[in-house]
Amino acid sequence: MSHPSAQLAEFVSQLSYEDIPEAVLRRTEDLLLDYLVSALAGSSARAVQSIAQFADTMGPTSGPCENLVTRRSTSPMFAAMVNAASAHMVEQDDVHNGSVFHPAAVVFPAAVAVAQALGRSGKDLLVASVAGYEAGIRIGEFLGRSHYKIFHTTGTAGALAAAVAAGRLLNLNSEQMLNALGSAGTQAAGLWEFLRDAADSKQLHTSKAAVNGVIAAYLAHDGFTGARQILEGPQGMAAGMSTDANPAKLTDGLGTRWTVLETSFKFHASCRHTHPAADALQQVLQSHQLAASDIAWVVAHVHQGAIDVLGPVTKPATVHQSKFSMGTVLGLIALHGRAGLPEFDAALNDPETAAFRERVSMELDAEVDAAYPAQWIGKVTVQTLDGRTLTGRVDEPKGDPGNTLSRPELEDKAMRLGTYRNAASREEVQAIISKVWSQADAERAGHYLG
Repeated sequence: MSHPSAQLAEFVSQLSYEDIPEAVLRRTEDLLLDYLVSALAGSSARAVQSIAQFADTMGPTSGPCENLVTRRSTSPMFAAMVNAASAHMVEQDDVHNGSVFHPAAVVFPAAVAVAQALGRSGKDLLVASVAGYEAGIRIGEFLGRSHYKIFHTTGTAGALAAAVAAGRLLNLNSEQMLNALGSAGTQAAGLWEFLRDAADSKQLHTSKAAVNGVIAAYLAHDGFTGARQILEGPQGMAAGMSTDANPAKLTDGLGTRWTVLETSFKFHASCRHTHPAADALQQVLQSHQLAASDIAWVVAHVHQGAIDVLGPVTKPATVHQSKFSMGTVLGLIALHGRAGLPEFDAALNDPETAAFRERVSMELDAEVDAAYPAQWIGKVTVQTLDGRTLTGRVDEPKGDPGNTLSRPELEDKAMRLGTYRNAASREEVQAIISKVWSQADAERAGHYLG
């Protein structure tokens, strides 16, 4: 029997439109829309503009691929680079719980750019995107919890997911796809240390993951070889980046378990680790008709991954870093009833938000930690100024598959994100929505703006 990496490469290289259930295809369209408007929403951010300027300096100023940030055309590599950076900026792109991986920010930038470059159909784009999700999520699960403690899985597994998506559009055979995985894996990187400094590295993680995937796929198409067991080999990714890797995860349910359907939408504009507690606090506030001024303190009962990622952020220095502050997120929920993009923009120097942040703490909870990452339970304890101790709990945060966003809700989110900071007009966002809902009928994967 061939090894797990080879089995995964064979599955994604042979995946066809007819193999994919209707529900998976429609959910892929939902996720594509969510990606496009997330990229628009992040387009004006300084870090994204920096990467866009770099691309303009180094790359062609014209080409077949759409740069959603500059609205100019370029090559597939530089389109993927800029769009991936922007898609992960405002913390509204999707997430898969079990792998703790954000597929859209790396899969779609690569898939859309290569599809546009090659003139592939809308159906081809959907198949490639599904392949990227199915591979990337399984690789994230394979790498395990120990990997995520140090490495940003979207930057590491994301490079291989992007390679699969691009490789499927290049019609790589199973051998070539295995080589693409090898070349992508040897480039995989992304460390969490940036959070301590409010650095811009997270945008570089998704940007380079998408680019490295495109590079790996095109090289494999030309005969360039890569390590055949870059994932599970004795000197592969698991050996260097994980202590709990499980090779069985790489092939779990291929063709029967569709991880696209397990992927969550992000309701709050913050790190996903804050969402369960945010929803649990909302529950307490609504059930007991509380205001922020009624609350003495809040304890968020969390899994270890939340402490690892959010713990270093004690006093946010930037809007982006504040999205990784549990105290800030819960403060916005208490003060405004939501933690959206406008609320975060106004919160950084807001004394009320800062005061509430100081009244929030995180504690490791055995039940929550044992369920994670398959399930992200939200639990909070709230102490009121009048002496009451109240608790809240959610088993599926808003946006999870069992508590998902409907298409009308997705369209509402798309309009809010797409028009954020005048990134696009309402008419342009509506046109994007229409194009995505008819993606399977498109003879060519064209541009979404204009």
